[in-house]
Amino acid sequence: MRLLMVEDDRELAEALAAALARRGIFSDHADTAADALQMAAAARYSAVVLDLGLPDADGLTVLRALRARRDPVPIIVLTARGDTAARIGGLDHGADDYLAKPFDVEELVARLRAVLRRQGGFAGAELTVGNLRFDSTARAVDVDGRVLLLSARELELVDVLLRRPGRVVVKAVIEDQLFGLSEPLGSNAIEVYVHRLRRKLEHAGATIVIETIRGVGYMLRAST
Repeated sequence: MRLLMVEDDRELAEALAAALARRGIFSDHADTAADALQMAAAARYSAVVLDLGLPDADGLTVLRALRARRDPVPIIVLTARGDTAARIGGLDHGADDYLAKPFDVEELVARLRAVLRRQGGFAGAELTVGNLRFDSTARAVDVDGRVLLLSARELELVDVLLRRPGRVVVKAVIEDQLFGLSEPLGSNAIEVYVHRLRRKLEHAGATIVIETIRGVGYMLRAST
């Protein structure tokens, strides 16, 4: 899962991004309304976490603009505790949920999963293909019940591919989910992660294959 975090407090944004990354959720950061709209247009995000107090415009401006261009991305609005008017305004303009500051990271994660379930973007906590099982809540993979140790980005790659078994996932979608816009990306970075994941799956005896669709992307399917 990769989300867009719109927050003008850079220290808070960095701390929150680090806490989410430890839970397998990566993020890009925008600290102005203008940057948020530009980034949301340039990349595909699983969700947006939107603070209303931005330096160049009210966060509701971002919310209204995203909904005006029919962007269905789930949006969780961050508000000051007790700011009822802001919460109502956010929901009326198309927010999917709100969270009052200060908040616990686990509550944010739970709310993200809830809005994604409602919109069909989080199709259950457990995904299985062949003898490979991915618990997306615990961020754990096992093969025939044996735990497979993967890096955070390898887990994200498994997540992206397992949600589309038997279908081609274009390389741009994988790049967005693993790296987003804010991280440098080498020309063969995706190929490196796919290669590492294939080796680990093969060594563990997983009955799946990750096919390279040359010039397009990758497809995960059960091996025959």
